[in-house]
Amino acid sequence: AAAAAAASLFCQRSAAPLAAAVHVPVRAFYTTLPAQKVIAFNLADIGEGIAEAEVLQWHVKEGSVVKEFDKLCDVQSDKATVDISSRYDGKIVKLHYATGNMAKVGKPLVDIEISDDTFVDSGVKSVSGGDAAKKADAPAANAAPAAEGGSKLLMTPAVRRLVREHKIDLASVQATGKDNRVLKEDVLKFLEGGQKAAPAPAAAPKAAAAAAAPASAPSSTSAPRAPSPTRVTQDRVEPIRGIQRSMVKSMTEALKVPHFGYADEIELNQLVALRSQLKEKALERGVKLSYMPFFIKAASLALAKYPILNAHVNAECTEMTYKASHNIGVAMDTPSGLMVPNVKNVQDKSVMEIAEELNRLQKLGKDGKLGAADLTGGTFSLSNIGVVGGTYLGPVVVVPEVCIGALGRLRKLPRFDDEENVYAAHIMEVSWSADHRVIDGMTVAQFSNLWKSLLENPGAMLLDLR
Repeated sequence: AAAAAAASLFCQRSAAPLAAAVHVPVRAFYTTLPAQKVIAFNLADIGEGIAEAEVLQWHVKEGSVVKEFDKLCDVQSDKATVDISSRYDGKIVKLHYATGNMAKVGKPLVDIEISDDTFVDSGVKSVSGGDAAKKADAPAANAAPAAEGGSKLLMTPAVRRLVREHKIDLASVQATGKDNRVLKEDVLKFLEGGQKAAPAPAAAPKAAAAAAAPASAPSSTSAPRAPSPTRVTQDRVEPIRGIQRSMVKSMTEALKVPHFGYADEIELNQLVALRSQLKEKALERGVKLSYMPFFIKAASLALAKYPILNAHVNAECTEMTYKASHNIGVAMDTPSGLMVPNVKNVQDKSVMEIAEELNRLQKLGKDGKLGAADLTGGTFSLSNIGVVGGTYLGPVVVVPEVCIGALGRLRKLPRFDDEENVYAAHIMEVSWSADHRVIDGMTVAQFSNLWKSLLENPGAMLLDLR
């Protein structure tokens, strides 16, 4: 009994500390979210003295979370289309411009909520949090148009205006352009009632379209399809901006220059045969080989003999700068308008390398993605307007350049040989224009004759190829 009592007493004493340990208060730890601030993200200077640019497309909306270098929007100046990317991680609080509006360089483009400890430049202004917070979760009223289901539809400013004028529901328009782009023909076909409602997105729309209508695809040599007519029901006033405004400036300056014109025709039988032999080889390398790379390379070889035509003249016409690089511009009809990107350093490129570069520029032009680097620095220009039609033309010099050539349509025509026998000849006309203040007619004629001889006897180009 004594042993049992002692054991009971021991248990009571040892349990007390355990009970006390159970009831010891536990120290609590608390965390707080990092402080946030809202800053104004300005449209940076995009070069070439641009003061404003049109917002073509938003890639974000109010409330979107972005990372550094994420694309915010595409803007188009009167020089080029530029991608604008975020410089910060954060959340978009406000879009300052709707699609189609003109954004001012140096003014806020978007407001971004970022962490308070994020480093920003000293010139970046913070935005009052009150109004910004109210907009953070609100839908963006000025976001880019989208079809039902949230898929974003791409279109050029001209197509966007057509959609607005006719109050078209984009969900009903079937986009047939690349990357879900709505083309002008898509809108016109919808207005005419010839287009069915847009189908649900397929897993492989490009492959399906190709398989569905192989016979309807135009060949590379067929005439371009004329756009469907559209009726203007009432007068409207539109601002001239973007690429059109660039044309106003450049053509106004160019037509102050006295032009000298010279034209000739070229027989391209040998070149047609040569291209026919090389075309399939080029396709095996993934390159579409047109006649244009040969025209460009022949021009570069001729410019080496007549470098005065590969020059710039200053505004006062007191100095000429002979250019070492042959950066030959090629006029292209893009969804944004006429643009003249150039192939750099043609003098150091092979015909295949020129073709590869042309393929790249043509794709960028079709997608509206030609940048300032592609559009500036030209020293000599060619216009391949013959793909549309025409024979003899009157091209306008792209100042400060001093010479431009326009290529007519390639046609098969009857001609006489030296024995007065009739034969079929592939004939193309070329028309040259030059700044007659500094270029005389004899120089243009001699240059044209050399260029012509290289194309009529393309094997002769091998002697000077590097």
